[in-house]
Amino acid sequence: MEVTQPTTSPSRFSQMVPSSNNSFRVRIIKDILRAFVVPPVVLSLCARVAHLRLGWWSLPAYLLSIVITAVARVQYSDLVQAREAKQLGARPIPRVVGKWPGNIDVMLRLKKAFASSYIYDPYLELFEEYQSTTLNTRFLWADNIISMDQEHSKYVLATGFGHFWRGTAQRERMENFLGEGIFNRDDEKWKSHRALARPFFARDRISDFDIFDKYASSTLSILSDKATYNEACDVQDLYARFTIDAASEFLFGQNLDTLSGKLPVAGSNCLSDRGSTTDDTWGTFAQAFESAQNIIMLRARAGTIWPLFELFEDKTAPYVNIIKGWADPLVHRTLERKAAMQKAGLQNLEDKTFLEHLADSTDDADIIRDQLLNILLAARDTTACLLTYVTYFMALYPDVARRLREEVLEHCGDNAPTYESIKQLRYMKAVIEETLRLYPPVPLNQRQSRPMSCTLPPPDATFPTESRQPLYMPKTTTFFYMPLLIQRNQKLWGADADEFDPERWLDPNRLAKFTSNPMMYTPFSAGPRICIGQNYALNEASFFLVRLLQQFDTFTLAPDAQPQSSLPPAHWKYGTGRQTVERIRPEAAMTLFVKGGLWVRLGKAQAP
Repeated sequence: MEVTQPTTSPSRFSQMVPSSNNSFRVRIIKDILRAFVVPPVVLSLCARVAHLRLGWWSLPAYLLSIVITAVARVQYSDLVQAREAKQLGARPIPRVVGKWPGNIDVMLRLKKAFASSYIYDPYLELFEEYQSTTLNTRFLWADNIISMDQEHSKYVLATGFGHFWRGTAQRERMENFLGEGIFNRDDEKWKSHRALARPFFARDRISDFDIFDKYASSTLSILSDKATYNEACDVQDLYARFTIDAASEFLFGQNLDTLSGKLPVAGSNCLSDRGSTTDDTWGTFAQAFESAQNIIMLRARAGTIWPLFELFEDKTAPYVNIIKGWADPLVHRTLERKAAMQKAGLQNLEDKTFLEHLADSTDDADIIRDQLLNILLAARDTTACLLTYVTYFMALYPDVARRLREEVLEHCGDNAPTYESIKQLRYMKAVIEETLRLYPPVPLNQRQSRPMSCTLPPPDATFPTESRQPLYMPKTTTFFYMPLLIQRNQKLWGADADEFDPERWLDPNRLAKFTSNPMMYTPFSAGPRICIGQNYALNEASFFLVRLLQQFDTFTLAPDAQPQSSLPPAHWKYGTGRQTVERIRPEAAMTLFVKGGLWVRLGKAQAP
């Protein structure tokens, strides 16, 4: 039975969030002073009061005071947590135990493993080593929770929502990048942002397929030219352009026209993690967007000590400046237009863009820009990731592409899809859901417990030997959960969990397991913070795939064009799970992507 506790009022902690872009420096300096300066100062004062002269013992005594204070602090915290856990009828979350102090050896091992291992395999190996789906890594003696447990993610996202928030740690890492946006705020600010954004993702707006058709046509024209000359194309880059052009018109009524820019060239020396880059405006913006996300990912892996590496330079600053330089003119033009209309006594149009709607709520350009970038990030990366991996599977499994095309021609013919015709594409829906299961756009996410300890429910049955007692969750502690591992868990999905099989979404008997436990599949999150744009993303992806399959019937991976550094390492073939059959390298920053891009050759369909 789950232990119940009084629900904590979110407003009580709302003011505990950092309020400055430089707050991480203030925080880490305070931590350094508390750890390395306060103990020697206290010792010196005590020695003076006691009229003791330490003499040449001063330095050893000062160093010893630092060590003793640190040990005492850790021991006291452990005693407090043990007492609270007992009071709540819970057990501590199993701790990772390394050979070096502070689990530094485990930190270094993970850092090395992430460079060559299959995505999140280093975490999976820890879970298997300790036979527990939720672990406390205790890096540098600080609580840091990682989890692939479906019951625990369910509690954090939904049933125990009031005990968790995005929190101070995430805001500290992302403040300069996402600022006041919906993904970086909690409580009343988050609620107001969500209420403001929700109307723009209602059914009558997401059904505006004219925008999708406009930019799908431009994208398919590029692909058609490539197919004519049998040239490989980085479709990951192309899909990112398609989604951001469509999203820009949808959100602020202006075409960024990235589809007209330079395209990546196979074999180019200008490489980023996501593929070849271009030296035009789009390439600069995209590179800045990706670099900022990568830095935030590295900050998360480093834990609370990450500011030590950025005391004199915020590493996201140069990239954020590029992003802001791109977004600020759009915001200022909107505010100027609003002021001119007000001065002329004119009413704003009812059919506003998202940007105009934001401008109606505030004149603060920074808040408008931050909110716009948050939504734009989701609108671009979510659909682009989905389309990339669906194309990958069509290349791996030609029968899947053939069946998809047959269904499209049966229900849509050569016509543009409608909201109603898309609902009839049952196999396409199954392919999309299976792709999202294996490759969720946000493969790892995080929450933080509020400043009051709570309990997590008994773990799921992934490891039969694990105790079914509830787990004690310390206060103000980061909790990382991994949809990618949860959605590939064989105990939840069966022995074929690592296999791509759309039939699992069509077979009533197999589907029953999911319908009885929907929290085992959360590619768009769940609970009160479930993604408000999921229908937009699914409709956009479905629309594009219909248009794609109307024109092309073969999809072939192009390893000759793929950067060599992005091909799967040879040792993956001797591993377990999907890595044994993988032809690309899945990677993740804030969102999932294919390392080096997804290079594909497409074949034009012959007229019937």
